[in-house]
Amino acid sequence: MIAPQFRRLFPHPPRDPAHRARVTLLVAAGGAAGAAARAGTDLVWHAPSGGFPWSTFTVNVVGCAAMGVLMTLLHARHSAPTWVGPALGSGLLGGFTTFSAFATDIRRLVTEGAVFTGAVYAIAGVVCCLAATAAATVLTAGFVSARGAREAA
Repeated sequence: MIAPQFRRLFPHPPRDPAHRARVTLLVAAGGAAGAAARAGTDLVWHAPSGGFPWSTFTVNVVGCAAMGVLMTLLHARHSAPTWVGPALGSGLLGGFTTFSAFATDIRRLVTEGAVFTGAVYAIAGVVCCLAATAAATVLTAGFVSARGAREAA
């Protein structure tokens, strides 16, 4: 179920099959771009055996913060096209962030004997991702509110 304040961002799909196809293609393109960006970080910043998976951790925290910014901006901007939320949120940021790699990293750490590192990674990953989303949402909402007050004055 979608929270009431975000229903406008993810409306029921229009009945027009051509529009649905365009949005689906935009989500797929965004997902491909996000996944490629994440894969690039893994190639550049690979964790050693038993080491903390900084690449996946950073990608997930940054992606969660970006999702907080995006959803807050879309909620504040009633004129944004209906495809922007799905294409950038579900597509780009959904492809960029990765819960499956997060879970696989935890399993890898535990099976390599780095149980403490795996536990720290699991807890820090969830806490930091939630904190990043909340902080980005609050900061962006404050920025939008301050900007609106300046424009009204």
